[in-house]
Amino acid sequence: MNRYARYRVAFQTILTKEILRFSRIWIQTILPPVITTTLYFIIFGNLIGQRIGDMGGVSYIDFIVPGLILMAVITNSYANVVSSFFSSKYQRHVEELLISPVPNWVILGGFVGGGVTRGVVVGITVTAVSMLFTDLNIHNYGWTLMVFVLTSVLFALAGFINAIYANSFDDISVVPTFVLTPLTYLGGVFYSIQMLPTVWQQVSLANPVLYMVNAFRYGLLGVSDIHIGVALVIILLFIAGLTGFSLSLLQRGVGIKS
Repeated sequence: MNRYARYRVAFQTILTKEILRFSRIWIQTILPPVITTTLYFIIFGNLIGQRIGDMGGVSYIDFIVPGLILMAVITNSYANVVSSFFSSKYQRHVEELLISPVPNWVILGGFVGGGVTRGVVVGITVTAVSMLFTDLNIHNYGWTLMVFVLTSVLFALAGFINAIYANSFDDISVVPTFVLTPLTYLGGVFYSIQMLPTVWQQVSLANPVLYMVNAFRYGLLGVSDIHIGVALVIILLFIAGLTGFSLSLLQRGVGIKS
């Protein structure tokens, strides 16, 4: 077996383990975001949305669909990797991976692949639920799928970095609670930034989630508050930066090697 065949087997093994990990407990990993999103649709889409009317040239319930789908993708991609890799650290079997003849990029790819898989599964499920409340006429299938996957990759990488630095199970909940949740809710999921005063519109542009939500909204509905080319560049820059940082942390053994 040549070197690349061994790498492929290693990647497939890690990825399979990650997929089995969340699929075995689907009641805890897949079902909760579906229930949460359904409640959002009922409360914000049907009840409040009827009073708000149109936003960005589309009905309010259609406007929030992309953000709600992406919010589920972000949360689950992140959660899968941060909990899985930290558990590997806590149980000390990550050391077996590090001393094996497997390059760091294969290890990173396996864990990120598991997070992306969970994010995609949850995203597709939430999308199916959204069709019970509104008719989705996707504007651009290719763009929608691309942003869908890239966003999942980005937050899977972010979860990996959180897991590396975490020293306890409490630490893996700090970033989602105090960073991820505020960025998501202030990322234009429920409103257009055009509604904000000029100063707060400029402040909102510092939120990376805003670009992802609007890029995804463009793919689904064809409307966006942000230039989609700029949004794509920012997403790719974040992915490149987080990938390089993650590989650097693995190489130096930060949070892993004693």
